[in-house]
Amino acid sequence: MKEKMGMKGITVVCIVLLWSCCFHGGFAEQEEEEEDVKVTVGGVTSMAEIDDNFICATIDWWPSDKCDYDQCPWELAGLFNLDLQNTLLHNAIKAFSRMRIRIGGSLQDQIIYKVGYGIHDCPHMKKVKKGGLFGFSEGCLTMQRWDEVNNLINQTGALLTFGLNALYGKDKPEPPPNGDNITWTGDWDPQNARDLIEYTVSKGYKIDSYELGNELCGEGVSARIEAKQYAKDLLKLRGMVKEIYKNAGAKMPKIMGPAGFYDKKWFNTFLETTGPQSVDRLTHHTYNLGAGVDPTLINKVQDPYFLSQIAQTYKDVSDSIKSFGPWADAWIGEAGGAYNSGGKNMSHSFANGFWYLDQLGMSATFNHKVFCRQSLIGGNYGLLNTSTFTPNPDYYGALLWDRLMGNKVLAATQNDSPYLRVYSHCSKQKSGISILIINMSNTTCFRIKVKNDMNLHPSRDINEEEGGREEYHLSPGDGDIQSEKVYLNGHLLSVTEGLEIPEMRPKLVDPSTDIVVAPHSFLFALLKDFKAPTCMS
Repeated sequence: MKEKMGMKGITVVCIVLLWSCCFHGGFAEQEEEEEDVKVTVGGVTSMAEIDDNFICATIDWWPSDKCDYDQCPWELAGLFNLDLQNTLLHNAIKAFSRMRIRIGGSLQDQIIYKVGYGIHDCPHMKKVKKGGLFGFSEGCLTMQRWDEVNNLINQTGALLTFGLNALYGKDKPEPPPNGDNITWTGDWDPQNARDLIEYTVSKGYKIDSYELGNELCGEGVSARIEAKQYAKDLLKLRGMVKEIYKNAGAKMPKIMGPAGFYDKKWFNTFLETTGPQSVDRLTHHTYNLGAGVDPTLINKVQDPYFLSQIAQTYKDVSDSIKSFGPWADAWIGEAGGAYNSGGKNMSHSFANGFWYLDQLGMSATFNHKVFCRQSLIGGNYGLLNTSTFTPNPDYYGALLWDRLMGNKVLAATQNDSPYLRVYSHCSKQKSGISILIINMSNTTCFRIKVKNDMNLHPSRDINEEEGGREEYHLSPGDGDIQSEKVYLNGHLLSVTEGLEIPEMRPKLVDPSTDIVVAPHSFLFALLKDFKAPTCMS
């Protein structure tokens, strides 16, 4: 399948994605070059804004026999089989301020809910040769399992987005010449969803948002719905949710869609048809690295020119919202880098951070409020290891983003190297700014000076209570970017004996010195003397 204080003492957070070369002893096996870079940050006004809880991850429906390219990487990570009581799973989620979890995926439009009087059978999902989407039959969510899901959400403080079956009650597509074998027609039958939502409200479960369907827009993937019909169905969902929650005296969850790949005509028609205040969050999916079997994935994630191609999609989505739905927020509802469960030797390695952290920064600059990573666990692209639940390298990058990157997105530029990416935010918990810099070079160590576009020189007086600049250098195990091990400031990050997420302590550096970013490494740094007026309001 395809997120007040005076000018004195203002803080800056920097995040740099790179490796360990000239920084505190790395693993470089070849001669390294050094290059001086000047980064300019616009601290007067912000260019975009993200949600407080920008980081999101998905839990999918795939059964253990979901296989791609002669491998079956989902094991017991799909929602039907996942150990929702696992201690490490709970601790990994709780480590975030409030992680967003989206339950959905390719099979969600084949899931029925065992609740109410209309559902008598509760079939187990299984592989089929005919009659099912993506090679699988219908599956059934029992209310016992739904209770277990909501217990996980309640115990971890996560924010839940739940994807509903949008094909329920529709007419299946006909073959040519009467049909196209993919377009489902007729109105959505909301009764099964209504029964689930009414049960959910009766139990007092907190749902942040409901999303209708998965990848049914545009040309579709395994099924599709015309834009005007989908708009009609979503309006029906909104009216139903509003009624149920109003009658219960509860806060209404947000309504989201269409949860698929961006198609300009389809998205614009959908927004025009639904009208104002109908869809709260416009969600789209990206898998811009291509197929998981592609042997060049490792090259793509280090190629800034290739990674930049998706920027046009982010801009187009933002433009569609401005023109046809300014009431809606843009979300990356699902992004796994490489589709069909990700790349076997790349998507769970340190190298995937070049793609992942770059996409976090890039999508934020185009006013995308949330970024949902496929997946939290499962496939090759999980933030957590599918078998052991231990964090993969991208988990730690996401955690540092969550702790350091604030709502306001700032303009940050440099003109010295295309292999050095720069993103900037106000810091999250302290005054000042955050900067994300990604070094995709495997040989160049960058020495970076951060300049205020107001030409204000940062104070060199170090407050004893604040200490120096905080830096978080992430580097791969043994200098191998395809390693599943990640080091923070030279120390291996691993869960504790009590299955707790390890502390992530910064290295304190004299703020008058350059920020030094090694080849192929990631760095988060907190600059405490940068003056950014927009971050004070």
